Amino acid sequence: MRILIIEDEEKISEFLRDGLQEEGFAVDQAADGEEGYFLATTNEYDLVILDLMIPKIDGVTLCRRWRDEGLRVPVIMLTAKMGVKNKVAGLDAGADDYLTKPFAFEELLARIRAQLRKKDNLVTNTLTVGDLSLDLQTHAVRRADTEILLTTREIALLEYLMRNPGRVLSRSMIIEHVWDINYKTDTNVIDVFINHLRRKIDRDHSRKLISTLHGRGYMIRA
Repeated sequence: MRILIIEDEEKISEFLRDGLQEEGFAVDQAADGEEGYFLATTNEYDLVILDLMIPKIDGVTLCRRWRDEGLRVPVIMLTAKMGVKNKVAGLDAGADDYLTKPFAFEELLARIRAQLRKKDNLVTNTLTVGDLSLDLQTHAVRRADTEILLTTREIALLEYLMRNPGRVLSRSMIIEHVWDINYKTDTNVIDVFINHLRRKIDRDHSRKLISTLHGRGYMIRA
């Protein structure tokens, strides 16, 4: 899924970006509130990590503005301030969760998973389509009783497909959720990764889960 980090401390932003990319997320970054506002309102994100004290537009004002304008993307707010008033201000502005620096990266991942479960009305960390399952925490993929080994990017693409079973996903939709803002649209990388998934998931099974709807996009269904 695609995440936007709005954080003015470069080391923290780079640490979060690297860690999230290792977990298979597509990540964009903004160093101030104005840039963060622009990115969040011109791109589709699955979640925003928002620092409270950022230049130009602070985190509370930014979050409140998004909510007033109808943007419902989940927001996890970060801050070095530990006072209850700061937490209350962030949550009242529309933040969905709150994390005080310093924090363990594993805790952030758990909070991200919780927000994405809530967003997609999931009860557990496991996605299933037919006899195919994906554990969102361990990234274990199984088809029937067979474990399937996928790369990080293949898992990210499969997750997006499995979060939208029976729905036609266009190339533009896949780009918005699985690749970051630096993706070059003139390449055939999406077709390549779809073919990789097909070989690993469908090749040895008579029932094919991933289908192409020519001129429209791709879909997974049982």
